Amino acid sequence: MLCQFCHTFFSGFKEIPEEEKSRMVGNVFSNVASNYDLMNDLMSAGLHRLWKDRLVSKLNPFPGMKHLDVAGGTGDVAFRILETLNSVKSRATQDSLDDNLHEETQIFVCDINPKMLNVGQKRALERGLGEDKSLIWVEGDAEALNYKDNSMDGYTIAFGIRNVTHIEKVLAEAYRVLKRGGRFLCLELSHVEVPVFKELYDYYSFSIIPAVGEVVAGDRDSYQYLVESIRRFPSQETFASMIAAAGFQKVEYENLVGGVVAIHSGLKI
Repeated sequence: MLCQFCHTFFSGFKEIPEEEKSRMVGNVFSNVASNYDLMNDLMSAGLHRLWKDRLVSKLNPFPGMKHLDVAGGTGDVAFRILETLNSVKSRATQDSLDDNLHEETQIFVCDINPKMLNVGQKRALERGLGEDKSLIWVEGDAEALNYKDNSMDGYTIAFGIRNVTHIEKVLAEAYRVLKRGGRFLCLELSHVEVPVFKELYDYYSFSIIPAVGEVVAGDRDSYQYLVESIRRFPSQETFASMIAAAGFQKVEYENLVGGVVAIHSGLKI
């Protein structure tokens, strides 16, 4: 989390210099890449799948759109968007206009970690999507996107923004690349406020998840970081104000499972 008056960051609960955070986070995700999806299932009891479904339903994808999914290396969100578009196409009248729109659809999967992208590309092959020209895999930095201004119809980031060094830069870049009318959507682990539920959630997070990471992935430290980074992320209200400060309008958020996760939304108008 960014310290407003200095150049020191808390990576999890460990205080480190700003310049070291991106390297440390990169190492964490390189370590967990091969077990990332399995651990997501174990840590959330499979609920992350429903949360991502909800995220994509809020996006309301349409054929011919140009969409950017940031920190999406394993492809979970991108595959859902593509599946939604295929469903829309199958229900629509099969005329030449529909076909042309489908051919023009582009879903850019951007991730700073090449190992995460490799996992996603392998999963695409397993799903028979390896040759799908709609999916474009790109190694890139959320804080300095290599896309033109006003070029994207939609922007999603799921479980990624709490790991960046400068949240404000990521939001500014999201605003820059979106077209007028484009939607920003962020799915992120957040803050539980109900006292009894919060105590149970804290116990599960700090005692169970790192232990499961050690047993399944042989890496307790990386999952300890992931848990601690959630507690350092801004509250729902604070993060919503940051989205608005980046220029987005109609900013809102929806808590799921009592605030364990939240989906934040904003429009570029």
